[in-house]
Amino acid sequence: MSISASLVKELRDKTNAGMMDCKKALGETNGDLEAAVTLLREKGISKAAKKADRDANEGTVAAQVSADGKSGILLSINCETDFVAKNDNFQGLVGEFLDTLSEASATSKEEALEVSFASATLGEHLQTKVIELGENLQLGDFARLTVEQGEGLVASYIHMGGKVGVLIQLAYKNAATGSNETVQTLIKDLSLHVAASNPAGLKREDIPANLVAAEEEIFRKQLLDEGKPEAMIDKIIPGKMGRFYSETCFLEQGFVKDPSVKVIDLVAQVSKEVSDEISVVTFKRFAIGG
Repeated sequence: MSISASLVKELRDKTNAGMMDCKKALGETNGDLEAAVTLLREKGISKAAKKADRDANEGTVAAQVSADGKSGILLSINCETDFVAKNDNFQGLVGEFLDTLSEASATSKEEALEVSFASATLGEHLQTKVIELGENLQLGDFARLTVEQGEGLVASYIHMGGKVGVLIQLAYKNAATGSNETVQTLIKDLSLHVAASNPAGLKREDIPANLVAAEEEIFRKQLLDEGKPEAMIDKIIPGKMGRFYSETCFLEQGFVKDPSVKVIDLVAQVSKEVSDEISVVTFKRFAIGG
């Protein structure tokens, strides 16, 4: 049957698939638009599956924070090449994910992929983009931070053109504290610090147990190689672990703009300046390729 140009255009507008793919799909479905949409999605899933085991180590990290600063999301979408990462089509996809997920309630990557988008899900939409861009595409990471009770503020920072992204949340007692210029500068500086210093956790108990155990074992072996007796080693290791924590715990790290000042002391200093009790609730940091 003859397929009109207007029908091909309508299918293309619905699916973003190429013109020839749309024309072929309409031919195979005898001009049934909805059936053609389904067929293109099925083909997209098939093509995506073939590319799914290809490395996707490029991409971009992006964030979006609500106008009132009470919630925000951070996500990374991966592709195979930096060329595609800079493509307008790919960047448009990132924007679609940000806008859609900002209005949704998803809190995990798995939930994010199931969020409705047009007549499909974000996961299915991502697969259709595989056809257009010709690369394996993946939602690398997703996180949402929300001030659920009391007063607080969420802020984001994107570094190196989208190679690193940070989402951070502060808590305080007075509602006016969040709009204070000094506090606004603080949360910006703290997010920059996270991007640059890549802490393994907020405080000591947040550092993964396997990382702590591995570090202790390294120190113990070093001391044994130096001939230190076991009794002495047990006394030396806590000091060495203290230095380890000062390098890996966000609150114990030296502030990136002034390493002589610990982050926890910087927060305490600003708290005193604004006459409020400020604390860092949590942070998220995503990076492309690591």
